[in-house]
Amino acid sequence: MTDPDTPAVVRNPWRRLRQYTDARIGLGRAGVSLPTSELLDFQLAHARARDSVHSPLDVPALTQALANTPKAAALGPPLCLHSQAPDRKAYLQRPDWGRQLSEQSVAELGNLRKTLSKPPHLAIVIADGLSSRAVQQNATGFLEIFLNDLGAQAQTPYLTPPLLVEQGRVAIGDPIGQLLGACQVIVLIGERPGLSSPDSLGIYLTHAPEPGLPDSRRNCLSNIRPAGLSFGLASQRLLYLIREAERLKTSGVALKDRSNEVELDESDQNRNFLVQGKRQ
Repeated sequence: MTDPDTPAVVRNPWRRLRQYTDARIGLGRAGVSLPTSELLDFQLAHARARDSVHSPLDVPALTQALANTPKAAALGPPLCLHSQAPDRKAYLQRPDWGRQLSEQSVAELGNLRKTLSKPPHLAIVIADGLSSRAVQQNATGFLEIFLNDLGAQAQTPYLTPPLLVEQGRVAIGDPIGQLLGACQVIVLIGERPGLSSPDSLGIYLTHAPEPGLPDSRRNCLSNIRPAGLSFGLASQRLLYLIREAERLKTSGVALKDRSNEVELDESDQNRNFLVQGKRQ
């Protein structure tokens, strides 16, 4: 018989560390198995991760959110684009299609370039990636802070309006940047969801974008969300990388993120690092 004084669930002493992390540690046990509550929590997290992958990006809602974000709205109406993947199933089965633009999107970018007075310094791409939830929840919040930080420069760099891409992979920024003649491109994209982070946004920076570039030519900021890397810190790191990419004329493995070693003073904040070289 079971001893009525013996608890059904044996608590793990490491459980107290969960106040510092979302990782599944100190779960305890019920006999030789997981406690029912922990098993159900795992299944819920797995379902949320699957939903993040398969749920479509709500483009009208994102467009409206950008319109309600003053700094983003000032760039102009978003341009909605599409990769060569016609739907989510094809996107997941053919990653190469997600890296290439549809013919219609190529034509729309051609029309956009005709309206630009000069090639942009920075193309801003927002793609659904593997987590539409991450983009829906975090893209506009980050973009507003980033554009505000960018606008603190002495001169405002020439940017594209937000370019929204459905069924897009990270490398979709390369043909977009090349077609617009952009010096640099940033891609805000939903990252592959984890069981504790179904809403993680990633940002990829590429200098001199063109199709066929390897991943080693990109810099990545990852886990941007309220429970991860904050919008403000991510913005400052991205500004540093953009400045250094312009100075070195490269990005990726040749560009190290040493933003944590840099202390920005007031004169640094008021410079247009996209146009000028690094201060000597």
